[in-house]
Amino acid sequence: MKEKVQAAWNKRPLVISGPCSAETEEQLVATAQQLAATGKVDILRAGIWKPRTKPGMFEGIGAKGLPWLQKAKELTGLPTAAEVATAKQVEDALTFDVDVLWIGARTTVNPFSVQEVADALRGVDVPVLIKNPINPDLELWSGAVERVARAGIKQIGLIHRGFSSYGNTEYRNAPMWHLAIEMKRRNPGMLIVNDPSHICGRRDILQETAQRAIDLDFDGVMIESHIDPDKAWSDAKQQVTPERLGEMISSIIWRKEDVASEEYHAALEKLRQQINHLDDELMQIIGQRMKIAESIGQYKKDNNITILQTNRWNEILERAYREGERKGLSKEFITKYFDAVHMESINHQKKVLDS
Repeated sequence: MKEKVQAAWNKRPLVISGPCSAETEEQLVATAQQLAATGKVDILRAGIWKPRTKPGMFEGIGAKGLPWLQKAKELTGLPTAAEVATAKQVEDALTFDVDVLWIGARTTVNPFSVQEVADALRGVDVPVLIKNPINPDLELWSGAVERVARAGIKQIGLIHRGFSSYGNTEYRNAPMWHLAIEMKRRNPGMLIVNDPSHICGRRDILQETAQRAIDLDFDGVMIESHIDPDKAWSDAKQQVTPERLGEMISSIIWRKEDVASEEYHAALEKLRQQINHLDDELMQIIGQRMKIAESIGQYKKDNNITILQTNRWNEILERAYREGERKGLSKEFITKYFDAVHMESINHQKKVLDS
């Protein structure tokens, strides 16, 4: 099985699937067998312990579900994965030969909990996946990776499951793709899979979210599957049947990061040089803009005028929205870009006022 686990870990794309929660032996085994029958799944996942916001909610079947997971592995040949949040859970999972462990979002957010899990993993040769924390904090995510690595774990991967966002309506957890991309940049070569189930919170947009992740060069997906999703004891709306899971995986366009063609590289390099040239021009223009901002700052200093001029800022934004729309730029991008430029301009003016 160790060779099979290694083969699954190294496979691209990697597909992890299984029920949000192990509920009964029959439910888990049946789901596992149907997933294996699709020929699309590499690792079987199941929630054994389920951290919940309030007491009284279903918090997982507990350790008694581990023999069921072990049986499902024996019947299907699929390596298994489970979430752990405490040293005791690590011990129990390893006792029942769980092949891959993952640290959940609610654990990643707490360095003490991550350290407890990391300490329990010392001397153990098992792959570990680490989900992003609930809140959009890359340092917590990076810190969890570092703690597990310091415990001697050699095979560490990342799970992008989205971030909590007030006012977000389309997703259960906003994907905030730029954060996952930055984490991927910081950890080149480290496995990263997308968890569209927890990002979406509903099954109708799972495939498009998974496709976007693959388009961004993610290494695979973790998607929750249940033999009867609508009757699932937890997260019913985001789970799909094994049959539907197989259809989704078959429908995803699995893109490559690179191809060997010299013609391709030559064409791409030519376009990239054009982008480099434009980026250089942008930096030069922004630098010139900041010089003007400093002159404005000097004028404001000489006349005791505040840095922030709200009416002027609103005028700039409205003008930018109109121009951006004509050039095919999204309002979201325009807002983020001009917010960044505006803050840099304020910083330059503040230096002038303080000098």
